[in-house]
Amino acid sequence: MRFADSFRAARWVRLINLILQAVLFVTFFAGLNYIARKHTWRFDLSETHRQSLSPETLSYLSQLEQPVRIIVTLTEDRENAEIAQAFRDISALLREYSYTGARNDRGKINVEYLDVYQNRKMAEELNLETANIVLLLSGEHRRVLLPADFYQTKKKGKEYTREAFRGEAALTAAILDVSSPEKKKIYFLQGHGELSPDDVGERGLSMLRDELHIRNFELATLDLSLTHKVPDDAALIIIAGQRGRCTLAEEESFRNYLQTRAGRIILMIDPYRPHGLDALIFDWGITVYDNQIFDNSPQEQDENENLRLWHFLPHPITQNLINNVLPVVVGPSRVVIEDIGRPKDDGLTVNTLINTSATAWGETSYRLHRLRNTKAEFTQGEDLRNKNGLGVLTVSERLKPANNLPLSIRGGRLAVFGTSDVVTNNRIINVGNLNLFLATINWCVDRDTQLNIPARPIERFQLTLSQEQLDQLRLGLLLIVPGAVALLGFIVYWTRRH
Repeated sequence: MRFADSFRAARWVRLINLILQAVLFVTFFAGLNYIARKHTWRFDLSETHRQSLSPETLSYLSQLEQPVRIIVTLTEDRENAEIAQAFRDISALLREYSYTGARNDRGKINVEYLDVYQNRKMAEELNLETANIVLLLSGEHRRVLLPADFYQTKKKGKEYTREAFRGEAALTAAILDVSSPEKKKIYFLQGHGELSPDDVGERGLSMLRDELHIRNFELATLDLSLTHKVPDDAALIIIAGQRGRCTLAEEESFRNYLQTRAGRIILMIDPYRPHGLDALIFDWGITVYDNQIFDNSPQEQDENENLRLWHFLPHPITQNLINNVLPVVVGPSRVVIEDIGRPKDDGLTVNTLINTSATAWGETSYRLHRLRNTKAEFTQGEDLRNKNGLGVLTVSERLKPANNLPLSIRGGRLAVFGTSDVVTNNRIINVGNLNLFLATINWCVDRDTQLNIPARPIERFQLTLSQEQLDQLRLGLLLIVPGAVALLGFIVYWTRRH
């Protein structure tokens, strides 16, 4: 018998055939994986495409020049339902960012998850002391996002409810910020007894300084008596609680900075203190009264009789305060409102963003009451009162017409607070105060305002079953389904046996 006709040859042929089938099988799936890795297609089948990134975000990510590293310290904590939900929402969103960033070789987005308690070494290297944050790093730039930055919430009754997920807008803005090659530089004016970012006392700004460093701002101090001009790299100037007057030369420097260089200034003027910037403020359509706001209504005060402000005009600065019903708590404040008698200027937009209640008044004789240590009372015809409340924060923005063309070029921005008490170390611990001032800074320096990414509504589903329905469901899962499988198996067995 020939070898080709023997059983041994048949076994070898069968073995070789099996080996070839295995090789072809592995090769086929390896090829499919290679094609899937290099040429992938993803489809969002949700009704509103809420699982996809917006075209604006896709455009920004495709143009990134620097890689971005995202560290997530949130965990799926079953004891905290809100943190667990935030972890799921943010993780799902970051998967889309990683997938999209992988196509850009220069601007890849790498996402890492870190337990700051179990991996202390890495947490210390990243200078992370608390959990439940999202840290973005690119080169030497860093920015921190909190879970509250990803949601819009509203108050319903006595509880706060998350209404929409704005994580894409928050993440895209943060990515653009840290990947920018330059830091925005903020100058704190000094030389007139202003509050200092290096002061760690109750009236200092050291906590604000730390918050701004975390958010990738570069800080410096400015003394115009030494420099005689506003530096060219000034993105924003903060004048906080000055005790002495600015000179005419300094006021002129600020005027040129705002008008000719589209500068940005945040001015915080306390009662009792002269400021010497009346002409500048008047040019920008704002009136600052020489008075102090009092309000005897218990609802408008905290336990220490500080003003509790929660009447806000919708604006990018105050929108988060409105959504989250966050009050702002301040001490002595003066009235700051729009100058209703100012000349008409089509290029100037003035808005009073924070008002007191209608029961508040601006006390004209506040110095006398302070000297005599007497209680202030409203005096008709002498003190200031308005049925719509009195302003505490007013902002002004100038738009310059471009050669009479139907478009505008954004000019300077000025924000005037009637108090510097809003961000001192003893006040900034209030969530509303910090939120307000950071939003004011972001508005001034055009950070986070260039995005037009809508928030995604949070859909909630609730399944309500009676006890009888629950018992029926339990019976079906425990008995009927296993019983049906057992019956099918018995039928197959019986059929094969006969």
